[in-house]
Amino acid sequence: MATLAPVRTTLLCLLALSAAAQAQAEGNCQARSAATATRVVELYTSEGCSSCPPADRWLSRFGPESPVVALAFHVDYWNRLGWKDRFASPAFTQRQSLQQASNGARFSYTPQVVLDGVDRPDWPGLATPAPGRPAAVELGLVHEGGAYRATVSAAAGAPPRLAAYWAVTEDGHASAVKAGENQGATLRHDHVVREYLPVTAWAASVGAPVVLRFEPSSSADAGHARQVNLVVVDASTGRPVQALKLGC
Repeated sequence: MATLAPVRTTLLCLLALSAAAQAQAEGNCQARSAATATRVVELYTSEGCSSCPPADRWLSRFGPESPVVALAFHVDYWNRLGWKDRFASPAFTQRQSLQQASNGARFSYTPQVVLDGVDRPDWPGLATPAPGRPAAVELGLVHEGGAYRATVSAAAGAPPRLAAYWAVTEDGHASAVKAGENQGATLRHDHVVREYLPVTAWAASVGAPVVLRFEPSSSADAGHARQVNLVVVDASTGRPVQALKLGC
């Protein structure tokens, strides 16, 4: 039995080292917002829409290293027209409808690009958005185990009330469409929103940071790069005031 002790000790040491390495990796998985407001690009799209693939490709230009937070919301109102989009959600359709009141669009449509809360039908000619205005909100985001913790600090000039939403996005998806307007096409998608969680509004106060916590309902898929995005908005208009993303 004595000969088993070194093996057991070695195993315990390896487990301890593994736990320490994991803790160090998780501790390093964090980000802080810039001094300027991060630009937020939302695309409302559908696999059933023949004019949407060019917009999907356009959104893919914003890679992981881009300073832009890019979000592809697949709406579900095309699902009854021949092809069911596996990424579509009624929650995304509802979000598009609610945003119409403030983004300047006369109706909901696809593909729709919304930049910093403003409808941009001229998206094909848009270059990479320049840095935004000086930020009135500071964000810190940390990955802790299976959850994410954000610290939201209002600075001078922040809206009196803030709200937020979390969005989990994945890259590198592909669908072979077998019906509808895109029948026969293989569509590729990045920044696909797979999980969306609004955060109830709160009163913003300089010097009184608010902590938000989020635990994704599903684990990361090694086959698709994932990012967790937090977008903080002016509660009265729904327009982004700061955003942050974390890919670990």
